[in-house]
Amino acid sequence: MTTEGKYYHPILSAPFVTNIMNTTYDMWKMGWDELNGGNISCLLTEEEVNPYIDITNVLRTIELELPITELAGKYFLVTGSGKYFRKVIEKPEECLALLRLTEDGKSVELLWGLSDGGRPTSELASHFMSHTERLKQDPNHRVIMHTHATNLIAMTFTHDLDEVSFTRTLWQMCTECLVVFPEGVGILPWMVPGTFEIGQETARKMSEFRLVIWPHHGIFGAGKSIDEAFGLIETVEKAAKVYHLVNAHQGGAKQVITDQELLALAEAFNVEPSKRYFLN
Repeated sequence: MTTEGKYYHPILSAPFVTNIMNTTYDMWKMGWDELNGGNISCLLTEEEVNPYIDITNVLRTIELELPITELAGKYFLVTGSGKYFRKVIEKPEECLALLRLTEDGKSVELLWGLSDGGRPTSELASHFMSHTERLKQDPNHRVIMHTHATNLIAMTFTHDLDEVSFTRTLWQMCTECLVVFPEGVGILPWMVPGTFEIGQETARKMSEFRLVIWPHHGIFGAGKSIDEAFGLIETVEKAAKVYHLVNAHQGGAKQVITDQELLALAEAFNVEPSKRYFLN
């Protein structure tokens, strides 16, 4: 549909579409999603989708590598493969896809988007497996977000890739970090992206963490909303930037947030970080 030569569809007024359009543009402006880097998927309910689109009108069906039976019948708004985040706000009908998993979990039905014949994100397997795992941990879970956060990627080249020491360093850089992600961060070994194997390993980590780092590549974040997932990643990225600024000075940090101070934070904000992150 067009209005005065411009594409228009009722779904463009849906909050879940406008939110992902604005967020992808913000992520590009922050320098996290160069070229066609990054991908997002948002779990939706039929009640949310139904006012904006005819859910009986399937545009095409796309087969999955392996069935995802746990998500059968569920709706997702996802970014497309090879799409530029900076273009989502201009051409959402090309860059986004509203999908529904078939009842057997073997395919997805395209209900809107990918108007140029494109495909959903190449990391769709990673997203679906991570959604499945996060829903086991939190029934209010909605979003998986992958991005190439610059300072965090740099940190994976200069810091030990050990979950305990990496988490401790992030917590020690910014006071709010322990409060925002008290469970810490998960870290995978380097793996080829876009594969079923990396999707499996990311999902396995998602049983414990909402943030999973892919060294020298980027990070996956999970949340109850796009804003929560974005905020988690933004907080980690800020801590990684502080880490680099501190270590740019000869001698590095003269002081950090101590274990006693971290524990006082946890008590004040009623969060329970794992004891494995503390030296004593």
